[in-house]
Amino acid sequence: MEKVGNHNSISRNLILSLALALSFTLNLFAQEAVPVATVPATVAVATPVAAGGDAVKGKELFNTNCAACHKLDAKATGPALRGVANKHDMAWLYKWVNNSSELIKSGDAAAVKVFEENNKSVMTAFPQLSNADIDNIIAYTSTPPPPKVDVVGGKLPTGNVQESGISNNVILGVLAFVMLILVTMLFLVNNVLTKIAKNNGIETADKKIDFLNIPRAFAKNQFLLLVSAIFLLLASGYFVYGYLSQIGVDQNYAPIQPIHYSHRIHAGSNGIDCKYCHSAARTSKNAGIPSLNVCMNCHKNIAEVSDTTATADHSKAFYDGEINKLYEAVGWDKAGQKYTGKTKPVKWVRIHNLQDFVYFNHSQHVSVAGIECQKCHGEVQTYEIQKQFAPLTMGWCIDCHRKTDVKMEGNAYYDKIHTELSKKYGVDKLTAAQMGGLECGKCHY
Repeated sequence: MEKVGNHNSISRNLILSLALALSFTLNLFAQEAVPVATVPATVAVATPVAAGGDAVKGKELFNTNCAACHKLDAKATGPALRGVANKHDMAWLYKWVNNSSELIKSGDAAAVKVFEENNKSVMTAFPQLSNADIDNIIAYTSTPPPPKVDVVGGKLPTGNVQESGISNNVILGVLAFVMLILVTMLFLVNNVLTKIAKNNGIETADKKIDFLNIPRAFAKNQFLLLVSAIFLLLASGYFVYGYLSQIGVDQNYAPIQPIHYSHRIHAGSNGIDCKYCHSAARTSKNAGIPSLNVCMNCHKNIAEVSDTTATADHSKAFYDGEINKLYEAVGWDKAGQKYTGKTKPVKWVRIHNLQDFVYFNHSQHVSVAGIECQKCHGEVQTYEIQKQFAPLTMGWCIDCHRKTDVKMEGNAYYDKIHTELSKKYGVDKLTAAQMGGLECGKCHY
């Protein structure tokens, strides 16, 4: 019997040809379906205004020294800086960047105006920056903004856009149908060829596909192994960093408590001051968990809520049941109006929890600084279920210290140091950061 090579090579050739045809078809559909917008010929080319300035180097210097307080096109701690060279001459900018406080003290009208327009925020002095460095920064801030695409009615402009008018679902459906037909044809052709070979007494050599050839070839290619290893290391580092940066950040954490307590009802509808329940916040490091005896100051006489208290999520019966939980916990006999002595601890779930190496004193912020509770805890008077409003990260705290003025009214402790530092910085009011609020030892043991 004659033995010949594998006739399936014909099938492989057909598959290769069909794959090429499908690739060409997909590219054709993609070109028709993807909009191609033309860029107006009037787009300006970024050119630095400052003579001799290098915008590329200026961008690096800007990101290193300026980006913490400034943006190009939006106001941050300081003003937007794009086009600042058109507002001030370079000689003035050199003095301002090197030591803005000194320029303000000299009574320079432009310096005083900038200082007052930006909430009297003191700009850090940069004596280490040379005039050439400042030229580079100004060159970067003088580059024109990127062109904006006008959106009309929530849609991109349709001018000079090529569209096929056929939805992607229809295209994918047609391609899937064509692929099904091709697979069926290949199956039929293979059966026909097998029958012909059998009828003619031709023995076909069934050559099995070895799927291990691909990984073997990959393992022998050292370049691919190196690139793959680098990619895996970078990807792993990215995901590990993203995961680790979220550890301890529990913003919007709102656990279910053993007794439902509605800040909306107590602090909102009834207007109870936060410090009535959290009295320790005025005199202690911790705000403390209110004693159930504080609750009973009111609830000895309030055994049920009014009908208007109910919401779509919580009925009057639900709130009355939570009051009964309170009575059970403190051992209060509602009928006899007396304590039974049989108490039951309430296992409250902690919401706000700073790391052990972080020092935070409520009394310093509440009593000394006069910070409202809502500043850190959000609009608690609207919360049905208490949650962690702020991320409580170091960056969040530092940003607050940079923006918050020190409260001086009735605070003689800061009189002397405030007088000295205000003269040094040339300001009337100091921020917490200027009073040492950014020193590591203030918040870390």
